[in-house]
Amino acid sequence: INLQYTTAVEMADRHTIYKHAAKELAALNGVALTFMAKWRADLAGSSFHLHSSLWDRVGGRSLFWEEGRAPLGMSAVFRHYLGGQLAGARQLAYLFAPYINSYKRYLAGTFAPVLAVWGHDNRTCGFRVVGEGQSLRVENRIPGADANPYLAFSATIAAGLWGVERKVEPPAVFEGDAYKAEGLPRVPGSLREALGELERSELARWAFGDRVVDHYLHTGRLEQGAYDRAVTCWELSRNFERI
Repeated sequence: INLQYTTAVEMADRHTIYKHAAKELAALNGVALTFMAKWRADLAGSSFHLHSSLWDRVGGRSLFWEEGRAPLGMSAVFRHYLGGQLAGARQLAYLFAPYINSYKRYLAGTFAPVLAVWGHDNRTCGFRVVGEGQSLRVENRIPGADANPYLAFSATIAAGLWGVERKVEPPAVFEGDAYKAEGLPRVPGSLREALGELERSELARWAFGDRVVDHYLHTGRLEQGAYDRAVTCWELSRNFERI
């Protein structure tokens, strides 16, 4: 499902309305619909690929593209914005993947990212630069379908502005199959790991303030604690008779 591009708040509204409408239509037809990131182990997960770019509201032009600029016509603003995205990928992962189940989507070979690297039209990377000319943009492939769009967009904008203000340069473009690469920054593998990154994040506290960050840390820890106390069907099926 592709939604027509627009401003961040309007897109978050469209995203939310679409989800509610889809669930209503499913219920009217006697079926259930879920936006869990990974509802079955044998199927690929459900994603929320987030495309973003910055525009001059007065001139009506993209700030990401500069004709003749290498590589790909990427302007300095775009480079630094992308640098911020990569710097914030692990720190802000909780805002892209807020549940225990979210992290079960990140599996090699499923077109869900496992590395926080960027590539040109490379779907194995966490960040994919696509388009040309005025449509040049970056796709963040980390968020799952379970993400809150308002939080995911806020995290994206915050990371981008962090990079632009500090002139953060992105690492070299990744080429090849990111699922086979080693020694590069990884997307957090669990909610617990993501919460640790958020707690230590200078970027998050700069963008949102301590009260907001601490609120979401509390929310995430409640989720983690509830899971830690649960006895799951997997545990019962694996252990009930043999132990």
